[in-house]
Amino acid sequence: MDFDVIIVGAGSVGASFALALQGAGLRLAVVDAQIPRPAADAAEWDSRVYAISPGSAAFLESCGAWDALDASRLCRIEDMQVYGDDTLSAISFGAYKAGLRELAVIVENRELQRALGQALERAHVEIIAPAACRELSFTADAALLELADGRTLRARLIVGADGADSWVRGQTAIEVRTRPYQQTAVVANFAIALPHRGVAAQWFRRDGVLALLPLPGARVSMVWSTAVEHADELLALTVEELAAQVAAAAQSAYGEMSVITPPAAFPLRMQRVERLVLPRLALIGDAAHNVHPLAGQGVNLGFRDARELAQVLIGRGAQADCGDYPLLRRFERARREDIATMRLTTDTLQRLFNNDDARLAKLRNLGLRLANRQPYLKNLLVRHAVG
Repeated sequence: MDFDVIIVGAGSVGASFALALQGAGLRLAVVDAQIPRPAADAAEWDSRVYAISPGSAAFLESCGAWDALDASRLCRIEDMQVYGDDTLSAISFGAYKAGLRELAVIVENRELQRALGQALERAHVEIIAPAACRELSFTADAALLELADGRTLRARLIVGADGADSWVRGQTAIEVRTRPYQQTAVVANFAIALPHRGVAAQWFRRDGVLALLPLPGARVSMVWSTAVEHADELLALTVEELAAQVAAAAQSAYGEMSVITPPAAFPLRMQRVERLVLPRLALIGDAAHNVHPLAGQGVNLGFRDARELAQVLIGRGAQADCGDYPLLRRFERARREDIATMRLTTDTLQRLFNNDDARLAKLRNLGLRLANRQPYLKNLLVRHAVG
């Protein structure tokens, strides 16, 4: 049970990282609590969706997963409209104005997992699942992962891709600073009466941030990040009442709405992980950072982690030891600025709009109007987001 790299976590980021290392001459293993099987075809729509940036789509294509997605379940975002909490302030972003085909592509979580799972099953990767991890220890030349069934796996490098509550990270002395937002993200899918035309819309409201993302056909997917008490109220509504509230909050932009996927919810928090690497250890995806979903960039940050770490390992040259600390530091240095920028941006916006101060409300809405008059600034923001 000796490997060069063991990846703990077979989710989207962990699976994509394993696929990106194909052809690198490394012995790979993926360990997960569940067997990563492709999801069965289903008529219903997954309430959890991702806005995959063009850069992430290109990365997934290089991994052999993007072309396996069902094109009929994808929807391109060609424009985005962001509204302030008054009736005048807004900022718009257009793909064509920025010289792009799309700003992002909406992909269901289940569909993405299916495509990545199928690619992983075809890859030269040892899949160890279902498996529970018991203990992680390190020596000078190896990482030792003990499983609950008594097996011990040995590798030059352990990669934690096991989510925001990472077990791998918890076995180390890496400091994590967590700040709960006291908010819940309520997600659901709706059928709509008026076409969305490939536009993603977002409203910064006094009761949170409402985002409606286009799905194929006359459908949209909702993420409403709001105070815990308000989220509980939304979840307690009948589907008819919920649809009516969302339609009103969206200023009737989609006409009459009806629920097609029952609402679900998950708590929101910001996590700052002080270190991404240690000798023989690297963290990627939500194990390395957790940001507010208002920019829809969480999974894209994770894919950029996977892409960068794979590039560092593939380009290691004469360095035979893929767990060498100076080598892993290249990855950490390359990712620090991107992660810090996204964390600061989303946290600042959340603080700015989650505030009832009237003077601050005027300032933030004025900022939206002024920014909307700056094409260069808008294109700069778009170019950063799509990478």
